[in-house]
Amino acid sequence: MKRLLIALLTLLPLWASAQDNTWERIEVEPTSKENPDAKYLLPDAVPVIDGKVCWETTIQAPGKSAKQIYDILLKQLTKMTEEPNQIENSIVAVKDSVNLELGTVFHEWLVFKSATFSLDRTQFNYQILVTCADGKADVKLTRITYDYDLERKPTHYLAEEWITDKYCVNKKHTKLYPLSGKFRRKTIDRKDFIFNKFKTLLNE
Repeated sequence: MKRLLIALLTLLPLWASAQDNTWERIEVEPTSKENPDAKYLLPDAVPVIDGKVCWETTIQAPGKSAKQIYDILLKQLTKMTEEPNQIENSIVAVKDSVNLELGTVFHEWLVFKSATFSLDRTQFNYQILVTCADGKADVKLTRITYDYDLERKPTHYLAEEWITDKYCVNKKHTKLYPLSGKFRRKTIDRKDFIFNKFKTLLNE
């Protein structure tokens, strides 16, 4: 409740009576500003498992069989390989209908900035691995690399040496470095989008 009141006070003008009985507006400045990168600075924002950047999640799908989950995610992963942001060779490489496992390789564009005479983007390469069971799916997004500035001076980055805390976050852990930081933000946003889409589909 206290935080709500503070928020309201920062949005609404306060008015005070002056000595001559006229009214003057008093501007109230916020006492603090939230760090816009807070989400990307969390300790587990970019997890490293067995030396590789790897996001893992278990998505619950109540009432659905392993085969139903497999079919739903196979359809979605296939659709993803055909989206406009995809580059050549994005493919569902593993379709194991016996063990109910999927493995997909993606090569796609991550766009940092797009303007009339300026396009800043990177080729984003990664794998998604899925294991299906009754009522749930275990999903991993890993094997991440980037190919940047392909039109001028191509540079290849490994996620482990580019978006992890060691290479991307300042010593005080309060901000991201400008260049690698934009990769970290976009990668996390893309991961969140994919995982949330899977969750939505498996809970319909």
